[in-house]
Amino acid sequence: MRDMETEFRYRGQTYSDREIAFVRQLIEANPDDSRRVLSKKLCLAWNWVQKNGALRDMVCRSFMLELERAGRIVLPAKKSNPRNNLANRNKPVNVEIDRTPICAKLSDIMPIEFCQVRRREQEPLCNSLIGQFHYLGYTQPVGEQLKYLVSAGGRPIACMTWSSAPRHIGARDRFIGWSTEVRKANIRLIAYNSRFLILPWVNVKCLASFLLGRISRIISRDWMTAYGHPIHWLETFVDTERFAGTCYYAANWKNLGKTTGRGKDDQTNKANRSIKDVLGYPLSKNFRSNLGVTAKP
Repeated sequence: MRDMETEFRYRGQTYSDREIAFVRQLIEANPDDSRRVLSKKLCLAWNWVQKNGALRDMVCRSFMLELERAGRIVLPAKKSNPRNNLANRNKPVNVEIDRTPICAKLSDIMPIEFCQVRRREQEPLCNSLIGQFHYLGYTQPVGEQLKYLVSAGGRPIACMTWSSAPRHIGARDRFIGWSTEVRKANIRLIAYNSRFLILPWVNVKCLASFLLGRISRIISRDWMTAYGHPIHWLETFVDTERFAGTCYYAANWKNLGKTTGRGKDDQTNKANRSIKDVLGYPLSKNFRSNLGVTAKP
């Protein structure tokens, strides 16, 4: 139980003076350690470990920086300014593939193969195709993420990327009916479809809804393999100024409402981007209890 002393809040968690003193003592006991080494030691001391066993090193470093900015600790001087691979990430290199038109019935292109390519040899191809042919281009997904390259007859026909869900979406949260505490604890059990691309030379009726149906049956298993926990809910946004979302509705996704158009870091309470439809898809009938909701809203 935390002391009722002066507390420090970071990412929704509260830290007591005693815990901050521990960080201070860790720094003093290891005067030759870099900030990176100190953050890893703190991760180990506090068991800040992801489900897949990796240390939550970047979160810990950010926490320590915030403590220093608040005047609660003094970090050692930076020993280097390492390249920030996320901030300096180059656009995907264009990869040329066969663009011969595919005009066929769905049954004619079977079997269709899903390949999860995150951290695998074909990931650059998936990134490249999204960068070249998706109207939003390619941006690196945030947090936990999976990427799929879909092929038929040995040729790529579609790409999907899935990532950690936005922390708060009013329409979704009201539909699920979870409390703030439960949402914070279980938001990791939701996957957000950040990109869905059917390559422009592929013309196969009902392909998109078929792929959405297939992914709903495999993504939780793949997420468990990658991150050590399942997925119970899928969601996406549809920009209705461009799309009707027909393939999602054909795959039985549900319209939950609309975004506010303000973005996650808004401070003005005014819309500053396009308002989108919020669509969701439960992966089981008891998805609410799997997400930690004890009573149906």
